Amino acid sequence: MKNPLLSPTLAVALLAELLGAGPAAHAAESRPGLQACRLPGVTHEAFCGVLRRPLDPAQPQGTQIDVHYAVLPALARNRRPDPVLFFAGGPGQSAMSLAGPVGRMLTRLSNRRDVVLIDQRGTGRSAPLFCDEVLPGAPLAEAADTARQIARLQACGVQLQKLPYGDLRHYTTWVAMQDADAVRQALGAAQVNLVGGSYGTRAVLEYMRQFPQAVRRAVIDGVAPADMVLPASFSTDNQAALDAVFAACEGDDACRQRHPALRTRFTALLGSLPRDETLTHPLTGRPERVTLTRDGVLGLVRGPLYVPALAAALPQAMADAAGGRFDGLLGLASAFGSGGGRAMRVAEGMHFSVVCAEDLPRMAQAVDAPGADFGQGFAAQYRRICEGWPRGVVPAAFYTLPSAPAATLVLSGGADPATPSRHGDRVAKALGAKARHVVVPQAGHGVLALPCMRDVLFRFIDAEADDAALQVEADCARQIPRPPAFVPLLAGGV
Repeated sequence: MKNPLLSPTLAVALLAELLGAGPAAHAAESRPGLQACRLPGVTHEAFCGVLRRPLDPAQPQGTQIDVHYAVLPALARNRRPDPVLFFAGGPGQSAMSLAGPVGRMLTRLSNRRDVVLIDQRGTGRSAPLFCDEVLPGAPLAEAADTARQIARLQACGVQLQKLPYGDLRHYTTWVAMQDADAVRQALGAAQVNLVGGSYGTRAVLEYMRQFPQAVRRAVIDGVAPADMVLPASFSTDNQAALDAVFAACEGDDACRQRHPALRTRFTALLGSLPRDETLTHPLTGRPERVTLTRDGVLGLVRGPLYVPALAAALPQAMADAAGGRFDGLLGLASAFGSGGGRAMRVAEGMHFSVVCAEDLPRMAQAVDAPGADFGQGFAAQYRRICEGWPRGVVPAAFYTLPSAPAATLVLSGGADPATPSRHGDRVAKALGAKARHVVVPQAGHGVLALPCMRDVLFRFIDAEADDAALQVEADCARQIPRPPAFVPLLAGGV
């Protein structure tokens, strides 16, 4: 089961970033209360800290957990007093594991400002809630068996509750942001700049709600507000992205001629499922007999929708699948899922502790209509997993969006299948006059990884005043074209 808000932009960017030069080495220094440390993908020395925090904020003397964080120190000796706090996606990603790509994405900011990475409770090194993984080389039948994956996650929830810190009710976003502010205070920063992508935008919005006086500037990329009601919105937004793939093919003469009636053929394929097929494992190359289900095939389509370059190959892959050849869809899904490696691992226990507490209770209030193809399948899976999952309680105010206390840049990809611009529009309007929404029409899930947007990020945060920040030119990526539909080098009939 793919995690709906995991930001693949970082996964894709990670491979490209490995080819780039990292920041120069820092001069030797020390930080009171922090220990010198090394982080994956970072060439220079960082500083790591640990805070003891109550698992349950209502019982400050009860069970304690260690919240780990890292500081990528500013290059300049006369650094600014307002660091940048980065919030990872998922929910369930470790910010510290992403130190390499995040540090390079924020490299201009790190000249004068520290970059702070907090492993949110339940992730990375902070009371981690990891489940046993389905390894990339596992049999396809195992990975494709929805019932088996649901049982695996249900069993994981039971095992996690046996941990000393295993009361899964206390891993919600609103509690975690209290940890984040404790880190700010430990660092002695009166104000901070917030950057979050995907689920990290929910964290940023909640931090802004609870601690408005501590916010100097905020950037949210791929907005997933608390009232989004996953996974109901996920079906709607997946469908819109898939329909856009069909429409782009129908509007392009070459694609339309190569794949006539693609939408009709794919709908017929879904209607023919479940059925047994022999598939080639994309990693082992071995043929395997698998029962293909509707949800399984839609899962193969869902991942590539996040990345326009991969989505451009979907018409060919879907046409091949309609003809009984599934290697293309398997290959695209594998390419999406493998980017970033271990750095992108999600702590599934934290993921479901968040979604089961914050989203599932509001499913009955969801106003989004299920997608014609994606339907209720994903929602049904989450309902089954959440049935027995300990469910935290969040305050009613968690679902509100007060006016932004400082200049806030809202970023959306027009081709995003998880957090498209309709969410950003609503959030920016609620945030009010200090918010600005920038939509990159042909971007997928995550805009900040686009090269020119990194400069926008720097100039927005570096501006001295809110008014100047909101006037920063941010249209550099608007004209990026949609990648043309992929055509095999040895194009034959379909």
